[in-house]
Amino acid sequence: MNEIKDWVVSIVGAIVIALFIRTFIVELYVVDGPSMRPTLQHDERLVVNKFIYYLRNPEHGEIIIFRYPRDPSRDFIKRVIAVAGDTIEIKEGRVYVNDEIVREDYIAEKTRSEYPKVTVPEGTLFVCGDNRQNSLDSRSSDVGFLPLENVKGKAILVFWPTDKFKVLP
Repeated sequence: MNEIKDWVVSIVGAIVIALFIRTFIVELYVVDGPSMRPTLQHDERLVVNKFIYYLRNPEHGEIIIFRYPRDPSRDFIKRVIAVAGDTIEIKEGRVYVNDEIVREDYIAEKTRSEYPKVTVPEGTLFVCGDNRQNSLDSRSSDVGFLPLENVKGKAILVFWPTDKFKVLP
């Protein structure tokens, strides 16, 4: 009888630890769709650090996972372009943050759409997909300025497929 009790305690303890890790520390995600090409490809598997944003807010250039504002049951992945207090503007295919051109070596082609100069409100982020011509992001009213409370974590590693293994900036 003691042996069964020990097994049950061990199994329950392992489940509790696993749930704690998944809820607060790291989680695995699958890239769904082309919006982050060429940086990330459809069906790549990622490790996402969920703990980091308990310590600080997202920063420029980080790739984040967030709950889609129109349907919080869906998760999106995008890059942080501007943070609260920054001005953002897109004109002539270039992104400007605080009146300076953002160096975007991670995109395959220039942004075709224009976006008027605005200031990112407190408590929000401006995010875009790396594939600007095929991305539902802050340029759209469906996403808009992303509330910080929607952010789930920072993508830190591509681990699958193994030949695409890389650490993300």
